[in-house]
Amino acid sequence: MKKFILTIVLALAFTSVFAQVNEKELLKKTEETVAKIQEEKPKGWEKKGMFTFLLNQANFNNWLAGGQSSVSGNAGVKYDFNYKSDTWTWDNKAFANYGLTKLQGQDLQKTDDRVEFNSLLGKKATGEWYYSAFFNFKTQFDSGFDPADNTMKISHFFSPAYFQLGIGMLWKKNDNLKINIAPATSKLILVHKHFTDLGPSFGVAQGDSSRCEFGAALNGYYKFNMIENVTAENILNLYTNYLEDGQNVDIDYTLNIVMKVNKYLSTNISFQTIYDDNAFRGFQTREVIGIGVNYGF
Repeated sequence: MKKFILTIVLALAFTSVFAQVNEKELLKKTEETVAKIQEEKPKGWEKKGMFTFLLNQANFNNWLAGGQSSVSGNAGVKYDFNYKSDTWTWDNKAFANYGLTKLQGQDLQKTDDRVEFNSLLGKKATGEWYYSAFFNFKTQFDSGFDPADNTMKISHFFSPAYFQLGIGMLWKKNDNLKINIAPATSKLILVHKHFTDLGPSFGVAQGDSSRCEFGAALNGYYKFNMIENVTAENILNLYTNYLEDGQNVDIDYTLNIVMKVNKYLSTNISFQTIYDDNAFRGFQTREVIGIGVNYGF
């Protein structure tokens, strides 16, 4: 009888302990599930910005191998304001960059000059697909000069200015991976008339100040961690004009690599290549490498 009672007591104790263990595991899994749901749950508006200043310097003094002393700086600011709900997604990104370099014995030269705004609106269709509409605007701050003749001004603020507006479909896995396909896209190019007095400029015909196009656009965005504290951001924009030379595709690809040191310091690498046969029959490339001072807001 005593053995029977002892067996029952031990069984009840074991059952109680096992139940407590299962209860803790279940509670932990429930908390993890709730946390995951809260993380994935739409949160309305999300806003964030970043200011970055890049600095490069090279100094040579009695250096027999040769070399030119130089100093360059690049300032940039970007701001994201995005909206999410169960059926809508609206991503907005504005950024501006300006850079200068000074070579020993030469005047200041521009190394970067961009102002751009992107807006992408999506209405849930099915799964990860959305009906979409997008808007893009880009121009520059300062004057640009002919690479072959530094005295000949070929551009300045709002000349050229590019506008794109299109509708299509968006595939969005998450904020870091998305592709927008817009088979119906209008494009407007504005140039001050004094740049077209002697000939065409940025695709705008001689004597005109604007050019309208209609075509298709594809925009892709992919950001991922290469290794710990190193991120790579890929931005691809393609466009073709149905109305003229539809076989030609305008390409604008940017790669930004950020190697984070701490909250405020990083090493930044930026590479951009553009192909637009209306502006220049060949690839335009830009590369900036430097130590970055970052401030988030």
